[in-house]
Amino acid sequence: MSYIWGYLFIFVARCTDVSMATIRTIMVVRGRKFVAAMIGFIEIIIYILAINKVLSGMDNIGNILSYAFGFAAGNYVGILIEEKMAIGTLVAQIITKKDIEGFSSYLREKNFGVTVTEGSGKEGKIHILNVVLNRKDFPNFEACVDKYDKDAFITITDARNIKGGYFRKRRLVKKK
Repeated sequence: MSYIWGYLFIFVARCTDVSMATIRTIMVVRGRKFVAAMIGFIEIIIYILAINKVLSGMDNIGNILSYAFGFAAGNYVGILIEEKMAIGTLVAQIITKKDIEGFSSYLREKNFGVTVTEGSGKEGKIHILNVVLNRKDFPNFEACVDKYDKDAFITITDARNIKGGYFRKRRLVKKK
């Protein structure tokens, strides 16, 4: 029974520290130095405890497999956590063949800031709708675009830093 507890400890510890590493990496990319450092501090303590348990029992294949499964699960869990957190800002560019004034008005009615630029493409003059939005708002944004023009061409990129501009206001829901 003690072997099972050891395997479980190694698995959970490794899963936790790898998940934290995923979040820490995202914090580094987003420029959140202090948060990344604090996560890294806790992450490395957990890592040392897990690796110590594995190295002290290298003749036990269960330790090694628990470590490997914990690493794999940690990557998966870390990505799930990051998706739920949805930290950051996106830049969306939309190219459409629909009425540009109507489309931009529609997005503005849905509380998205839109800037329209003119360009030229293979078929002549085009318009590009540029929208900067919070990642948490992306599912709603995508639904709005699909509702207006399911054939729109959309590119999405991450924005590391932004300053100024218009951002959708979050509605606070009062709990009763």
